[in-house]
Amino acid sequence: MPISRSQLMKELEPGLNALFGMEYDRYSDEWSDVFETESSDRAFEEEVMLSGFGQAPVKSEGAAVSFDTANEAYTARYTHETIALAFAITEEAVEDNLYDRLSTRYTRALARSMSNTKEVKGANILNNAFDSTYTFGDGKELCATDHPTVGGGNFRNELSTSADLNETSLEQSLIDIAAFIDERGLLVAVQGRKLIIPPALQFVADRLMASTLRPGTADNDINAVRNMGMLADGYAVNHYLTDTDAFFIKTDAPNGFKHFERSPVKTSMEGDFDTGNVRYKARERYSFGVSDPRCVFGSPGA
Repeated sequence: MPISRSQLMKELEPGLNALFGMEYDRYSDEWSDVFETESSDRAFEEEVMLSGFGQAPVKSEGAAVSFDTANEAYTARYTHETIALAFAITEEAVEDNLYDRLSTRYTRALARSMSNTKEVKGANILNNAFDSTYTFGDGKELCATDHPTVGGGNFRNELSTSADLNETSLEQSLIDIAAFIDERGLLVAVQGRKLIIPPALQFVADRLMASTLRPGTADNDINAVRNMGMLADGYAVNHYLTDTDAFFIKTDAPNGFKHFERSPVKTSMEGDFDTGNVRYKARERYSFGVSDPRCVFGSPGA
């Protein structure tokens, strides 16, 4: 006698939930190498960049102290998206006792789809980093040579001349990061922490960062990047980066890459009266973005 739909849902759902969780967790969260996760309880989140103060002036004897005002530079907005997908097991499959094999296969595929979408959403922030039509809070693309500041100057988080990943471009990127200024033109103590690369650059990155001596030379010079402890968090390969020669350096600037989790991934199961099918759904709600572009330095490649 075939199992009834109500029996199927009661007996099958806990197992499918466990299977979905194991399959979902099986994929390494490459987006987490870039983004810091925060929870959200609203439809969107906003983070305001404050300008801080300018350089403190000398106070002459008997003179009044100078006052300064911290202004709002810009606001970064994160609008959460709902990501959801479902599958159905037909009434006939239930009657023919095919539900066990089909549900296992479909649940694994569902978990893979949900995980893949999250990776693509996260990687899109970097994939559009040099696109002037994909702008952030300050009105500029993520990596630009002319990020405006409240003080009237600019700072850049992109090489002045685009270059492929090599010893020279990596060292120049770290030098440029050390020259970052805040909204009032003061130097900020920011350092590069991690190199983010596509798979095509993983061998180049390993030679640049793991060699004791300078890579690609016959000299007995030390590898300065490794010897000085630069990029202390190493490098991370992101398989969802679409440009094979672009590279990025994640810095330790606070409030940079953000992943807001409005609703964690949830699964549910229900029967459909009209068709007799059993439906299984996965859903989550989140957003990816950047509050401060000083969190990254990049090059689109030569």
